Amino acid sequence: MQRLRQYTLYHTIRLLSKADPLKYLLDSPSSMRNIAKWCRQLTEYNIEYVPRTSVKGQAITDHLAEFPIEDDALVNPDFLDEGVLQVDEEEDGIAWKMYFDGVVNSTGSGFSAVLISQNGRYYPIAAKIDFPCTNNVAKYKACILALQAAIDFKVKELEVFGDSMLPIFQTLGQWKTKDAKLVPYHEYLEELAENFKKISFTYTPQIKNQFADALATLASMVSITKENLIEPLEIEITKGSAHCDAIEVTDKRPWYEDIKECLRTGQYSAFANRRDRKALRRLAVHYFLTGETLYLRSFDATLLRCVDENEARRLMGEIHEGSYGPHMSGLMLTKKLMHLGYFWSTMEADCAKHVRTCHLCQVYADQIKVPPNELLPMAAP
Repeated sequence: MQRLRQYTLYHTIRLLSKADPLKYLLDSPSSMRNIAKWCRQLTEYNIEYVPRTSVKGQAITDHLAEFPIEDDALVNPDFLDEGVLQVDEEEDGIAWKMYFDGVVNSTGSGFSAVLISQNGRYYPIAAKIDFPCTNNVAKYKACILALQAAIDFKVKELEVFGDSMLPIFQTLGQWKTKDAKLVPYHEYLEELAENFKKISFTYTPQIKNQFADALATLASMVSITKENLIEPLEIEITKGSAHCDAIEVTDKRPWYEDIKECLRTGQYSAFANRRDRKALRRLAVHYFLTGETLYLRSFDATLLRCVDENEARRLMGEIHEGSYGPHMSGLMLTKKLMHLGYFWSTMEADCAKHVRTCHLCQVYADQIKVPPNELLPMAAP
């Protein structure tokens, strides 16, 4: 009340609350010290205590929350026949879209357009102007070229987008064509527009017309002489297997098969190059083959038996969560396996992954409930 004194002092204030207990506390003669002081301060304001009626909005909200409407169905309880006479016109399909742009710079002039079909296929068109012209002429020629291409494609409905306001608004009739050089282009553009059943012109920012802008810039930079004949380039699309569809099939061989074959026969894999053979010879020095069992010489001269993927998974499960498994950490599990005389190339990463996916370790782990950031005390305003 003190902060809004300039408003509350000269107007009537209606206080919505449970009026009986509040009015009793303020009007009671046996009020306490603080309440009596507050009551004396509030006497200078014209306060009317108004009892609060039932909150209808909250009741409606609670009712809607208890009985939700499925599939977003519209409910019109006031006008049951509101949509009887409503008829929606069915659209034949999505119209073609066309973006155009023209560029005039120090290297030359060029214009381009991009036609987008109903199924989203792009048809880029670009051309170079071999005579000096203004930027507006280049924009008009780009739009004319795109309309001619759309007519060749037998397009009936077209949406034209361009980042040049002059040809767009002049075609819409909002601006007048005062430049004598642009009058023939404007008249020819209107003649081409009559060949379409439905056509619209819309201005778009340059950031949404980057494809046509880049093509026009490239067309203006190309140097073409009359003696050079440029033949059209045909691009064919071949159907083949894509990289994303490739499936890596394992040969179900253990990871130490190449090392074992190198120690046994001294031969290498058919796909191994010179670098692979050199690396395999350096790696085979640390291994020892006896019969069909391959061992690794550890740093303390202990022989560790090499195991495959299936046996490694079984050993991790038995040692980590067996009958007397202490549910140790990943590093301790790796050391325990090496102490028992087992080895495989990715045992440290596999042990850490196995510990993270253990259900009992997640259930009985010590949860850190300290907040990530330091909490600072904040005084009340």
